[in-house]
Amino acid sequence: MSVEPFDPGALALKLDSAVLEELAGAAARLDEDGFGLDRDRISVLAAVARHDEKTDWKAAAVELDTEQLIAFIRFYTVAERLPGWEAGARSPVIPLAAELKQRGDYPDDLTAWIKANTDNRFLPYGSLMDRL
Repeated sequence: MSVEPFDPGALALKLDSAVLEELAGAAARLDEDGFGLDRDRISVLAAVARHDEKTDWKAAAVELDTEQLIAFIRFYTVAERLPGWEAGARSPVIPLAAELKQRGDYPDDLTAWIKANTDNRFLPYGSLMDRL
């Protein structure tokens, strides 16, 4: 286990269009080591790797098209392998997948792909307690 340096700038990171664009670029490079991001940027972007009141992925999902939603779902499914990106039941995959389902655009094979590429037991549906 390694300890990453504390970056106070990461606390102020907002889920805005610039960050979404940067993450979309990383999502397009799933096969590259670190998704084409340098180590420092991986550490900073970990601040938006969870769905919570600061990083409202549910609100962001509404603005994304279907292809973008699928790309982000795939990205965040495998991105939990990065240090500090483990999200459990707060994974962005959950609200992103919910938006796809609400639109009726959820691909039949996506759940199988997610399950084959993660150890996060909450993906893609979230915590049972959150669904009650």
